[in-house]
Amino acid sequence: MKKNSSNKRLFLVAGYSAKNIVDAALVYLVQKLAACGDVILIMDSDTPRVELNRVRPYVLHADAVRHGEYDFGSYKRAYTYARDTGILQKYNYIYMVNDSVYGPLYPIEQYLNKIESYGTDVFGLVCNPHKSHSHIQSWFIGMQTDIATSKWLDEFMSGITHQPDKGSITYLYEQGFTRLLNAHGVIWKCMYSASGRSIYNNVKKLYRAGMPFIKKAAFTRHNGHLGGQIAYVLRHVPNDVRTAIMTSARGAFGDKYINWLLTRNPIKIMFRGIKYFIHKILNEGL
Repeated sequence: MKKNSSNKRLFLVAGYSAKNIVDAALVYLVQKLAACGDVILIMDSDTPRVELNRVRPYVLHADAVRHGEYDFGSYKRAYTYARDTGILQKYNYIYMVNDSVYGPLYPIEQYLNKIESYGTDVFGLVCNPHKSHSHIQSWFIGMQTDIATSKWLDEFMSGITHQPDKGSITYLYEQGFTRLLNAHGVIWKCMYSASGRSIYNNVKKLYRAGMPFIKKAAFTRHNGHLGGQIAYVLRHVPNDVRTAIMTSARGAFGDKYINWLLTRNPIKIMFRGIKYFIHKILNEGL
């Protein structure tokens, strides 16, 4: 177990595993965050202690319970642990990060330094610029300590409960978090803007723009049409992160699927693109 240090950052990390494991990608994420601050990991899974032991050298605290409240339920439990142990106010910055992504693909501290330099109360990696409810995407959010220790944020975090579907969670908690900030006059800013589903679909473009993560969902979207973009990124990232991603992805999706997804066979890639295009036309029209 990592001892509490003079680190200025605390990362509240939300994890999930359908197989109740701590996979290579999560270990990699925690390691890279731990190099920049202290980490509390909570998993929405019945992950046994022997699995959690894989990250214990890098964290202040790790626990797992199948609570069914998605990432915000894990954020709540990590926040509560930090608050109740009296460490929350010891940091300059508090982050909420979840493992719906693979990475970091680039050294993460340079991104932390950049968004912290904005001087805003709250900052994030990606904003979804919806015309009626722009919001910070909840998988990577940072805040100043005075926000993290405010009464109104404590009430918000403590009030997170199980919801009937993911849409309700998005509305109440992901979008709701930004609505809460706006209601309290909090200034926030993000490094990237990604509208709609572009955070999933523009894998290559975002990577070339410096985006340090890939959303895991990109691996299963559009009948594998994103495989070429994902393969491009994997060819350009360092060996350690490539190994972590591939080990995790093969464990999650199976060797056969990953080999199919990342094929470099031009005929298979062309056929896949045509199939996706036809599917899109039939479902959405021209």
